[in-house]
Parts: sequence; C-alpha cells; structure tokens
Amino acid sequence: MTVRTTKHSAGLLLFRHTGEGLEVLLGHMGGPYFAKKDAGAWTVPKGEYDPEEPAWEAARREFREELGLAPPDGEAVPLGEVVQSNGKIVTAWAVEAELDPAAIVPGTFTMEWPPRSGRTQEFPELDRVAWFGLEGARAVIITAQAAFLDRLAEHSG
Repeated sequence: MTVRTTKHSAGLLLFRHTGEGLEVLLGHMGGPYFAKKDAGAWTVPKGEYDPEEPAWEAARREFREELGLAPPDGEAVPLGEVVQSNGKIVTAWAVEAELDPAAIVPGTFTMEWPPRSGRTQEFPELDRVAWFGLEGARAVIITAQAAFLDRLAEHSG
C-alpha cells in the first residue's frame, strides 16, 4: 500500500453567461488568517479527499459541505489539475449553473484561536461567495487556480 503524503482537493467551479460576459462563483476562505485579505483569499469551492474516493464524487460532496447546497446537475467540464504553492493538488470541474450567494449555509471548522490561547473557535469554511467576471476573478483567486479560469475561458470560447 502506498502512503500518499501530498494533499489532494477537488471542487466545482460554477459559471454563468451574463450580459457582462462569463462569470464564475468563488468562495472567500473563512477563518482569521483570511479575514482581512482579498487577493489570493478566494477559491473554487473545494475540499480534501482520501485516495479511495473518486475526485468527481469528492468535488460534489465538498460543494455540499462548503456551501450547504446540493451540487448542480449539468454537464461537467473537466478543468484538470493545478499544484498550489503549498504543494496541494487541486482538481476541478466547471458546471454551468445559477446560485444565489445569499443562499449558502457554509460548513464550519474549529481551530485554536488566538494561537496558544487554549481556546477553540468555530469559523466558516467559506465566509462568503460571490460572482466575478474572469478579470475580477483573476485578481483575487489563489494564484495557481487562475489556470482553471483560463481553461474555462478556452472551453467557453
């Protein structure tokens, strides 16, 4: 049995066509480390999965966990993988769908905060989601994930 040390995440990038052009739905990472950050603090809704779980199933499960909503049906456009600066490998699919950002009920995580205080606090996985045009999304998304925007733009041509 091989032990996998590299972390893997999978997610769904929702997109829609508007009068302003192509838009994507990104989530702002929750918790104290990202509270005052914008650039580099937005992500495809995603999460880690174990090697036994197929990436597609993990992407759909994580969408539900991160946003508290059922993942949309529809054609899934494979966007491939990227490797983030922390070494995590992220796999994503794009799905055309509408979603009202006000409808999300984010999942939460618990961590010690402030550091070394002995107190734990609960934070949302994503503290908000928003629709972005591709240029706006490029300005705020985790750097490595910008490749997903380029691949979606190529597909939507």
